[in-house]
Amino acid sequence: MLGLSDFDFDLPQELIASRPLDQRDASRMLVVNGGAVADKHIRDFLDYLQPGDVVVFNNSRVIPARFIADGKYEITLHTATKDGYWWGLCKKFKKLKPGRLLTLEDGTMIGIVSQNMASGIKIKFLCEDVFATLERVGKMPLPPYMKREEELADRDRYQTVYSQPLGSMAAPTAGLHFTPELLDEIRARGAKIVNITLHVGAGTWMQVKTEDLSQHKMHSEWGCITDDQAEIINKATRVIAVGTTSMRLLESAAKYNRAPEKYKRVSPFCRTTRIFITPGYKFRVVDVLLTNFHLPKSTLFMLVSAFAGVNEMRAAYAHAISQKYRFFSYGDCCLLFKKQPEQGE
Repeated sequence: MLGLSDFDFDLPQELIASRPLDQRDASRMLVVNGGAVADKHIRDFLDYLQPGDVVVFNNSRVIPARFIADGKYEITLHTATKDGYWWGLCKKFKKLKPGRLLTLEDGTMIGIVSQNMASGIKIKFLCEDVFATLERVGKMPLPPYMKREEELADRDRYQTVYSQPLGSMAAPTAGLHFTPELLDEIRARGAKIVNITLHVGAGTWMQVKTEDLSQHKMHSEWGCITDDQAEIINKATRVIAVGTTSMRLLESAAKYNRAPEKYKRVSPFCRTTRIFITPGYKFRVVDVLLTNFHLPKSTLFMLVSAFAGVNEMRAAYAHAISQKYRFFSYGDCCLLFKKQPEQGE
């Protein structure tokens, strides 16, 4: 049985992309199909499309979810609750006892409701419009490995061009490569586009701390696939997911499909999911996945290994490192084809 250490690899620091390229559609794309790899460009994505394909994007918009309270506590929100509270991470969270009030840079007050080791601090915003407050005081929640503060350009470049509903605490980064022109060309090739919504939270990027993967508990994230969207996806010849968040929502909608005789691939789905995909998972929906390169020992590297093959992804990442692909959120991407089962499986 595979453990956490099986998903580790060495990555030179200089390959971590701390800033985006000048143009969204300038990234390289590594194509992985079984044991074969090919060095391509994101615009070559069009050449892999077929009539009848449905390309599924996650259209969630990133909240400027990182802010300073009381002039010294940096808090990063990661989950909104149904009852109007928010969970956030803070390095000094043990000092923030329940009942304490903190002041944000614009004078807005927040209250600490509770705290725990897994989720950090539970917060109540003492204002009418949380999103308006965050637009004033918040910064884009750039990943820590970028090792820099938010810059003005990040307000645009850390969002997809098709983002709509606010709700994510991290960008669905595979979509950052797409321009409006590239989206138009996808449709011109005879493929359809569906924009589903998964609000990215701690479930996507929280670090795995146990060698035994079965002991890792995913945080919940809310997602929605409407009836009309499900109908289009179910009629697809192939489903191409743009990003691991799109894949996780699609596979969640298949997992909870209570009427497979009616819904070929997915049923409508509007709820939270904690799906954790590791090698051995049987994919029900997605045939092709476009995704960025992921961190060592992350749930996302486990997911792509489950999809395209553990040995295949180890070899692909070794090739990407040797060819100096740019890694992580602002980095290059790879186009992965689902590994076909071996004879007898």
